[in-house]
Amino acid sequence: METSHADIAKPLSRYAPFRRAGDMVFFAGIIAADPATMKVISGYADLPEEARKLAGETGEMSTDMKDGPIAAQSWWVLNRLRLTVEAAGGTLNDVVKLTQYFRNLRDFPIYNRIRSSFFADPPASTVVQVSELLPTAETLLEVEAVAHIPLKSK
Repeated sequence: METSHADIAKPLSRYAPFRRAGDMVFFAGIIAADPATMKVISGYADLPEEARKLAGETGEMSTDMKDGPIAAQSWWVLNRLRLTVEAAGGTLNDVVKLTQYFRNLRDFPIYNRIRSSFFADPPASTVVQVSELLPTAETLLEVEAVAHIPLKSK
């Protein structure tokens, strides 16, 4: 099992960020929280400068306050997924299935717009609304993935 890389989505508890079973790699759910501080991403200000426009920051207070939390969390989660898939030896093109958990399905269109910037061809997808996500009520989204990443010949 390979699980070491500085930028991967680190688990908030005692479980692996991903596990390989042959050519299939299963990724644990990723939320938009810093595992070191448990701080949940709450808006565009929590993103790197170059990611803010990609996530949809407009500079208009009313729009950014309304859309900012889910847009920022969506970008954060999908970027962490990208880094974690890369640490497993693949790319987002290798992801064959996403399961996305939302506190509110109204957030899906914003997430879906951002997801399209990460995936040229979207993988198979399941979207579920749940009543609660860990670690706090500010957590709006969790994404888990399955990828087909062939083992490298030695």
